[in-house]
Amino acid sequence: MPLLWNNLFLNMKHRQKLSSTLSKYMENQSKSASEDLLNIPCVKEDWGGDGRGRMNLSGRRTAISPEYLPRQYQFFDTNKVPEEQNWQIPGMPNNVVAGSRRLLTWHDCGASTSKVILPTQFQAPSGIFTADLELFVLKGKIKIGEWQLTKHCYSFIPAGVKLGEWQVLGDEEVEILWMEDGAANYRNLQDNHPEAKLNEFIPVLDSKLLPWGKTDTVQFEVAKKKYLRKDANGGGVWLLAILPHYDGQQQMIQAYNEEGYCLAGYCDVGKYRFLKNHCWYCPSFSTLPRHISDDGGLFFVRVDRDLSKLSTVLSYANGN
Repeated sequence: MPLLWNNLFLNMKHRQKLSSTLSKYMENQSKSASEDLLNIPCVKEDWGGDGRGRMNLSGRRTAISPEYLPRQYQFFDTNKVPEEQNWQIPGMPNNVVAGSRRLLTWHDCGASTSKVILPTQFQAPSGIFTADLELFVLKGKIKIGEWQLTKHCYSFIPAGVKLGEWQVLGDEEVEILWMEDGAANYRNLQDNHPEAKLNEFIPVLDSKLLPWGKTDTVQFEVAKKKYLRKDANGGGVWLLAILPHYDGQQQMIQAYNEEGYCLAGYCDVGKYRFLKNHCWYCPSFSTLPRHISDDGGLFFVRVDRDLSKLSTVLSYANGN
């Protein structure tokens, strides 16, 4: 009998240990699957950054160049970019109404910037995105959860943050600058992902309510700036207002990656007239021609470096 009780005791201990091991295994598997759900690439910036800003603006291709062109700025009219009809947000249910997209810039890691149109009947369920997503509304009105985004509103949605339902409001389609910092697929999660950076979430920021501030560089002393977001590298997203009668006097070398979009007005950059709906992509160490504008302009800008640091923007007289 003592031997029998001993065997039973050992069997119970073995089962408990096995159960505990299996529980830990399933917990680790669940955690691993949960972590694998998100796609947060950190491409090191080609000016020497460590990638922690997560904007992934280095090494991009553009709508006018299928290959990355180091140190060569690219300007183009977004309305001349081919429009992809019946575009759907990846991962959304099939019954969600499709929109259209013009792909402007992209990186192999999945990061991209597009101009997206969502029709008036667009509605989508709540859920998360698997990568950081930035939105800037060009026209129309859309409701995401309890928040409404109207013209010139900005949102930063970190990967894994649970959003409410989407709905286009009114009788006007919504046009959005849709900026994915990785491949942003929709997933039907009913809560925030455990790795979601909720402290970075910007549900809606109405740029019209922000005060104008001064710029960080001497080349744009007579311009004004509204910060929408700063990233971990000190770069970020802002609006730039170039005042009438602006003249940058010299060329400039930009030791960072930049992309942007003209919202109103114009600026002549060398022989190129930058008008509304025109886009630019400037890789690190591009040399940009002299900037001049008689009437001024308003621009949406994304940059992956802190421009208040010395030698990030350099005036350059040679070649003028």
